[in-house]
Amino acid sequence: MYLNHLQQDEIFIPSAIKSFESITGIKSRRGLENVIVSNGKIVNVVSKSYGHIPNELFFHKAEQLLVDANLKYRKRTINRNDRSFVMDFIIDNDNLFELKNKQDQILPMLRFKNSYDGSEKTSGHFGFFRQICSNGLHIAQSKIAFSIRHTKNSTNLIMPELEWLFEKFMDNEFYSISNQFLQMSAASINDEEAFVFEVLNRIKLFQYACSAKNNNPSKKARMVLDTLYKESIRLGESPNL
Repeated sequence: MYLNHLQQDEIFIPSAIKSFESITGIKSRRGLENVIVSNGKIVNVVSKSYGHIPNELFFHKAEQLLVDANLKYRKRTINRNDRSFVMDFIIDNDNLFELKNKQDQILPMLRFKNSYDGSEKTSGHFGFFRQICSNGLHIAQSKIAFSIRHTKNSTNLIMPELEWLFEKFMDNEFYSISNQFLQMSAASINDEEAFVFEVLNRIKLFQYACSAKNNNPSKKARMVLDTLYKESIRLGESPNL
C-alpha cells in the first residue's frame, strides 16, 4: 500500500561551509566565524573549527552498511526546508510481522538523520514501518553506535557493523514489540470519538475540542478520526488499538 508511494524528497542539495565575512562582508566574533550554506541559503553559523558533514558523505555511507549486510530495502527521503534531512531504509525482511489482516504488515526500519542547521544530531536508530500507515512508526529506540568528529581538517564517521545490530534488534526488540501490536489489534475501538478524547485527555498533546465553547472535535482531532476511519476502510475491519 503506502510502501509503493514513499516520500522521495531531494536531499543531495548543494551545501558548503564558508567564512561569515566572505558571505556578509561583516566581521564576526570569535566562535561564529563560518556559516553553513544549503541550497543557496545560510542555515547555520558555526565556529572555524566546525566540520561540515554533507548528506552525500553521511547517507551514502549509511546505505553502504545495508549493502554490506546484504539486506534488501526500500528508501524514503525527507527534506525539511533544506535544513534537516531523513533517510529511512525500510527492510524487506522474510520474517516480517503480520497482524491478523494480511495487508497490515510491520517492517523493521532504519532511520538516519542529518541537519545543516544543528536542529538534529547526525544519528540513526531502529524503528518500525507499518505499511497501512502514511507516517511510519518509531517506537523502538535501539541506538546505532557511531561517533562523529566535527573538525576543520577531518570529519570521520565511525559506523557500526550493521548486520550484528540488525540481528540483535530482530531477536529482541522487534518481535517483543510486534507481539504487543498483535494484542492491541485484538482490542476493538467501538466509539472512535470517545477513544480519541480519552487519549488526548491523558497525554495532553493537543486539545480535542475546538474551544471551551465549542465541543466539536478540533482540526487535529478530526484528522486523527479521519485517519482511523480511512485505515479501517483500507483494511476492511473495524478500528482497533
